[in-house]
Amino acid sequence: MRKGWRQISFDDLKGWEQDDHIAALSCFRMSAKAFAKRSFVSRVAVNPSQELLNIAEKALQLDMAKVSKQTARKFFENHFEPQTYKQEQGFVTAYFEPAVEASRVKTEEFSYPLYRRPHDLVKLDPDNKPKNLDQSLEWARQTDNGLVEFYDRGQIDNGALDDRGLELFWLKSVVEGFYIHIQGSARLLFRDGTSSRVSYAGKTGHPYTSIGKLLVKQEVMPLEDANMVNIRAWLEEDLVRGTQVLHKNRSFIFFTELEGHDPDFGPIAAAGVQLTAGRSLAVDKSVHPYGTPIWLSTKKPLPDQSNTYQRLMIAQDTGSAIVGEQRGDIFIGSGKEAGTLAGSIRHDTDFIALYPKGA
Repeated sequence: MRKGWRQISFDDLKGWEQDDHIAALSCFRMSAKAFAKRSFVSRVAVNPSQELLNIAEKALQLDMAKVSKQTARKFFENHFEPQTYKQEQGFVTAYFEPAVEASRVKTEEFSYPLYRRPHDLVKLDPDNKPKNLDQSLEWARQTDNGLVEFYDRGQIDNGALDDRGLELFWLKSVVEGFYIHIQGSARLLFRDGTSSRVSYAGKTGHPYTSIGKLLVKQEVMPLEDANMVNIRAWLEEDLVRGTQVLHKNRSFIFFTELEGHDPDFGPIAAAGVQLTAGRSLAVDKSVHPYGTPIWLSTKKPLPDQSNTYQRLMIAQDTGSAIVGEQRGDIFIGSGKEAGTLAGSIRHDTDFIALYPKGA
């Protein structure tokens, strides 16, 4: 048993029997396929245990066309045991994949770039991290004189990467770009009717600063109003003022264009799988291995629902703001409606991790 966690019964999970366990199992199989394709070895994330890998292999052996709701539920009950943390209280937010207009070339209307990863951006680890750098940094810039701190958001927006040919696509505004950075991916819609999908490819490594918390601290808006919709409206009201605030978040994201992925699913997550709307959960990667089933039961209904959100999720992603044993971020889906819903989700929840029996 992990420190601070205690075992409970599936009977303790409110709404457990009513969930769609086939959908949860299908999402779990996405992680299982990723496990089968490559080894999950990382110095910055908890690796899945051999027990979890064995369960994932069993999931791939199932013929989903013949799996009933009861069979799917029993699969989780037979192979996992629910565990709750000592605080017995979790917290979830939500995120989405933006779908925005973009251009393949710079124009007067589309003038803010999404950048591809620079060749001199280096991922740090204990073997190559210089002692003179801030030890919290996970990325740095390679120079002729060694590794140095990479440019931050303000420096990049002010031209630090100009004339290097790193522009991948062009957006309408800095605010549009910022929210794609927050989500880590986007569907880009072009005027010729074509589209593309971009996903996270690296970051500058600077700490993430919550713009919402900053605006609340500065008394620009009260906490209860500091959701994605209101914050975005405030930023766009005055782009000069808004840009100055955005630069307080020094973290900056780089992207890559994705091809050949299933349009019925979301972008590629940190776990190397396409996200499943309403089933994929971002977690603290230093606490929960990717592929871990997580049971959520919110204290209040989500904005678009009349009942509390009671659902088995699969840990498949992470995020800079997702820190702690019982912190989660629900992937809602793609597009404007998903964004509006995601921006209003800040819910207390039961947060129950399902770990392999005996692990």
